[in-house]
Amino acid sequence: MLTSVEPDVFRVLGDPLRWKIVTLLARETLCTTHLVEETGARQTNLSNHMKVLREAGLVETEPCGRFTYYRLRPEVLAGLSGQFAALAETARTAAGKKRACP
Repeated sequence: MLTSVEPDVFRVLGDPLRWKIVTLLARETLCTTHLVEETGARQTNLSNHMKVLREAGLVETEPCGRFTYYRLRPEVLAGLSGQFAALAETARTAAGKKRACP
């Protein structure tokens, strides 16, 4: 069930800019400069969003000289996917159940 997932992960992924960042990072590891170019966000705004994504455990950083590269943690998304699949299966098996009103 989804109760083991931090509710904040859903809030984090619900932001359009963060979703775009996650989508970009699913394709390749990118530095802050690349993410600014790809999203059109200002550096400070992007840095704030990256902090939120790191704190949620969705991305990890890799320092490289004066740049910071960001990489998506696919195992976190796979865990969410598995929990959604389990929830969908529960809904399928419960489709015929209906609680009677008092």
